[in-house]
Amino acid sequence: MTDREEELAANLARVEERIAVACDAAGRGRDEVTLVVVTKTWPASDVRVLSGLGVRHVAENRDQDAAPKAAACADLPLVWHFVGQLQTNKVRSVVGYADVVQSVDRARLVSALSKEAVRAGREVGCLVQVAFDAGADGRGERGGVAPSGVAELADLVAGAEGLRLDGLMTVAPLTGEYAGRQQAAFERLMDLSTDLRRTHPAANMVSAGMSADLEQAVAAGATHVRVGSAVLGVRPRLG
Repeated sequence: MTDREEELAANLARVEERIAVACDAAGRGRDEVTLVVVTKTWPASDVRVLSGLGVRHVAENRDQDAAPKAAACADLPLVWHFVGQLQTNKVRSVVGYADVVQSVDRARLVSALSKEAVRAGREVGCLVQVAFDAGADGRGERGGVAPSGVAELADLVAGAEGLRLDGLMTVAPLTGEYAGRQQAAFERLMDLSTDLRRTHPAANMVSAGMSADLEQAVAAGATHVRVGSAVLGVRPRLG
């Protein structure tokens, strides 16, 4: 193994152990939580190494980085998640490779995703991104819709051709009543998930938690955790 392969293997093992311990503490089975490795800014070669180590779910947040990387790794048995704020002019490209878009937060985006999914002959999984720091405009600082807007947006996704409503996603907020209270935010997300599943029983995916707070997400009941730096390291800034 190369030095990088050894580094990634060791990092991945540590993250897997953290998830296993968190699952045990929460009385959950390890198979109840899916690890999604966020490979943003890292090269396709790292994705290949991770695939060889058993990773099956990877995520990107910028289409200009993701599209060529997904193409270079098209032969690998991977599920690609798009987790960044998505502009409608990037939707056609994203639909070309993303199996799941975790950051659906407005009606216009639903329409664009549906149009391109139909054109491409694909079914794209969608998570409604919930913003617990939503302002007066109903939008969060890093995207997302206010909790009060979840049901309406979820209904739009569920009724859109080419799309599949998979569940909810959130990013722990930096401001507002849940700032610094990650587990409380994730528990609120689980409450919203329970409400959603009353009308959309199959929408049972709950994506929450990252490198710093995956334990709180697992404790709250998240089904997917999105981990980047704890697996891949912190990439040095340019300049």
